Amino acid sequence: MSARKQAGNQGGRPRDSRVDVAVAAAVRELLAEVGYARLTMAEVASRAGVGKAAIYRRHATKQEMIFDVLLPDSFLATAPDRGSLRADLAAVLAEVVDGMAAPPPGTIPGLLADIHADPALRARFEEKYLHAQRRTLTGILDRAAARGELAARPDPAALNALLVGPVFAWLFLLSESPERLPALTSALLDAALALAAPGAGRES
Repeated sequence: MSARKQAGNQGGRPRDSRVDVAVAAAVRELLAEVGYARLTMAEVASRAGVGKAAIYRRHATKQEMIFDVLLPDSFLATAPDRGSLRADLAAVLAEVVDGMAAPPPGTIPGLLADIHADPALRARFEEKYLHAQRRTLTGILDRAAARGELAARPDPAALNALLVGPVFAWLFLLSESPERLPALTSALLDAALALAAPGAGRES
């Protein structure tokens, strides 16, 4: 969290959750209407019916605002427990796919470019997105090991790359249709199981 954001939240009146809801709705609407590059804090404030000061108390920059809207604190907050390694990984992959495919075209590539240009935002991205995924995958692998499903325990970072990288490439490098993602995710799950449990059969 940025120093400006921390300072804005210390003391004073409690934050009004209605403002957060209105701002998030405005961000999503404007991303669909004008796109990531053209969206401004002033437009969000006007659409949400709040003052710009209310937004700046919550988000130091446009990029931080969009990041917080698209990546809520609930993202992969807990490791899913669906009874098998394949089912747990499928639940993680579904959440990752939704996070990439749901925003309007151009949003994710634009935001990632800005994240990598801002050290503070990049640090938040790593903690809230990358580290969250790896903590969740570590929890899933721990449970799979306890169930006796693992013949080999993969590196969570490698497993993370295997699940996320192809989805990013599919959507943003190859510009393939999100509607064809189910076939890709099924193949990714097969590959993940081969990495995590060589020789194991597929589990439903």
